[in-house]
Amino acid sequence: MAEMKILAVETRDKDQIIDITDTVARYLHDVQRESGLCTIFVPHTTCAVTAMDLDPGTDLDFLEALRRLLPSIRYRHPHDPAHTPDHILATLIGPSLVVPYAQRRLLLGTWQRLVLVELDGPRRRTLHLTCFD
Repeated sequence: MAEMKILAVETRDKDQIIDITDTVARYLHDVQRESGLCTIFVPHTTCAVTAMDLDPGTDLDFLEALRRLLPSIRYRHPHDPAHTPDHILATLIGPSLVVPYAQRRLLLGTWQRLVLVELDGPRRRTLHLTCFD
């Protein structure tokens, strides 16, 4: 049976990268399974999760590059067309990530960090963490 936990993350900026690596790592210390897979899922349509390098400035480079990917078109989102790019970018990155772990440690590359990508902050975001074999 899978082990689950729900965590809250507060964002403070419109666009922001939040490092959640240590939060996920702390959760692994309390799970029954010594090794397996950890799924991180955000039930939101204007934020996402991914793994990335967080050398100084890389977060800002990533956010700027994301915004420049989108064309300047007339968006049709019914309640706020200006909000459509936030949804598109979150969809491109994705709402979930699966990371292996062993001996209750994340098996990340040397420079990899797990991040929440906020695209419509500031907000209170929810993370669903699930560990399984």
